[in-house]
Amino acid sequence: MKLVRYGAVGKERPGLIDTAGTLRDLSAVISDIDAQALGRDGRARLAQLDPQQLPQVAGEPRYGSPIAHVSKMICVGMNYAEHAAETNAPVPQLPVIFMKATSAIMGPNDNVIIPKDSIKTDWEVELGVVIGETARSVSEEQALSHVAGYLVVNDLSERDFQFEHGGQWVKGKSCDTFGPLGPWLVTADEVPDPQNLALWLEVNGHRYQNGHTRTMIFSVAKLVSHISRYMTLLPGDVISTGTPAGVGLGQKPPKYLQAGDVIELGIEGLGQQRQQVHAHPENVRA
Repeated sequence: MKLVRYGAVGKERPGLIDTAGTLRDLSAVISDIDAQALGRDGRARLAQLDPQQLPQVAGEPRYGSPIAHVSKMICVGMNYAEHAAETNAPVPQLPVIFMKATSAIMGPNDNVIIPKDSIKTDWEVELGVVIGETARSVSEEQALSHVAGYLVVNDLSERDFQFEHGGQWVKGKSCDTFGPLGPWLVTADEVPDPQNLALWLEVNGHRYQNGHTRTMIFSVAKLVSHISRYMTLLPGDVISTGTPAGVGLGQKPPKYLQAGDVIELGIEGLGQQRQQVHAHPENVRA
């Protein structure tokens, strides 16, 4: 299934995309795409539906984040060796884990706002993993059975905030609009191997990132198992699994996002995002 949330900001309704690509309304079946809907029983109930019996949604409404009420968003750093090299970082021996504030989450095609005083806003296409079953210290062998599905993430980052403002990376990762998710959540039954997905990102039509999840240092199963050792993973939690080479920081010379830029990104089978970049109002000079 492809699960979506559509409508105006703060008023999103649950829906699904049928096999013909038509948006269908789920409001009569569930209240939202949330922890209850994403659990094993919730997904089983949705899988039994006949999409043709659901109301068709007219027009082209905005898509919001496919998941409501995300309790936490956990990100993985340096999970592709070539990305570690381009940022002059060593290849990690264990997964590098940090958090992105959930207030950064937005729809896949909403505008990206360059933060106030930003000088190094960057892009990162990543595979997102959505938890469907509570996970505590799960084994690597059992890890994928705790996954509800997968989606596209743009892990936007402000490199000056991240590296030069002291403390942990979370400062450079959590600005408003720095967490586009979607366009939809593809349930795990339709992704037989999360290590067999191509992912890409372009800015203004130029392809900067062209990677593949088979080159991850730590697999999705390894990440779910490892993270669940240190914290309880809850239904609806998102793990963003790292980005391949080609970020702005790694360009020679480095290249960062500017107002007016257009970012397009996607993952094989999981859809595409498109964001226009805007200046923060306080960055605009008369």
